[in-house]
Amino acid sequence: MPSIVSVGEAVPKHILNQDEVMDFAKDLFSESFRDINRLLNVFHNGQIEKRHFVKGMDWFRADRSFKERNDAYIDAAFDLGIQAIENCLTNSFFLKREIAAGEIDAIFCISSSGLATPSIDARIMNRLPFSTHTKRIPIWGLGCAGGASGLSRAYEYCLAFPHAKVLVLTIELCSLTFQRNDRSKSNLIGTSLFADGVACALVTGNHTEKASFQKLGSSPSIIAAQSTLLSDSLDIMGWEVKDEGLYVVFSKDIPSIVEGWLRPNVTSFLSEQQLTIKDIQHFIAHPGGKKVIDAYVQALGIPAGMTDKPLQVLKEYGNMSSSTILYVLKRFMEEGHAGDYGLAAALGPGFSSELLLLKWEA
Repeated sequence: MPSIVSVGEAVPKHILNQDEVMDFAKDLFSESFRDINRLLNVFHNGQIEKRHFVKGMDWFRADRSFKERNDAYIDAAFDLGIQAIENCLTNSFFLKREIAAGEIDAIFCISSSGLATPSIDARIMNRLPFSTHTKRIPIWGLGCAGGASGLSRAYEYCLAFPHAKVLVLTIELCSLTFQRNDRSKSNLIGTSLFADGVACALVTGNHTEKASFQKLGSSPSIIAAQSTLLSDSLDIMGWEVKDEGLYVVFSKDIPSIVEGWLRPNVTSFLSEQQLTIKDIQHFIAHPGGKKVIDAYVQALGIPAGMTDKPLQVLKEYGNMSSSTILYVLKRFMEEGHAGDYGLAAALGPGFSSELLLLKWEA
């Protein structure tokens, strides 16, 4: 089966702790909400301690046009995308040798936080020595589910082309979508939660010479994948596009929807592989927020300790949309053992879920 062999990260340089962002939000939103101090509890209840942004705090104090924000997105996405690819292909923890860019057959480039045509992968291919015949598959609009979905599409690609080496590149610069004149509760919650991050995963087909480049004794093979759309749920999560740019749509009902909808979704997915949730050792969850993680635990009846790594990523990086699950996956890959099963899960606009069943194999 196709395997995930390496993951690399690219972390933006500006570090903002949660108290700094909360003070900024208090100044901005206090005139709009009488109960601002109560609402600001969301900054601490989410258990995020710091986040990484491509711009410093002062950049967000001024009004920015859609063009200005999107130009900043393209510039930073290009630089950080290159870093993430290089960190993935040269990661000495996962790899015996560096993988040359020319060995890559396809790039799935995932994003929902900026626009670029030609897409970011095309720009990167003009800098790094990829083959001119490398296939480009840019995917936009899957939000927080995008990283898991990218892995699923890479899995399917490698089933069709078992000699292939494929990159899944996730680029999310959520901070650049911030609308300082949007005084909605959705924007306040988004301000407490979202962050910037870029990551890249290497997925290889079954007929690649993995022994020549895989360093660890085992890596997670993708056994199966499932995409699910919840009907009539378009208003739960996403963007509202206005003249000034992208305005966040973020329903307060997401945790309760997770509790009621996810368990049958997961149960049927695992039963098709003759497994139950009790067979899973690693829960590779996209940490959409502390309440969403709690809803995962409640819905699936899993021990809270299975979410320690997702919560740690949330604590240190915040919600980086599609990139977050690759940060979580990397930490599981550093500790996984042959024979272990993992369930990767992410939720996104649509409202939708993406599930992958992983098994660590020698």
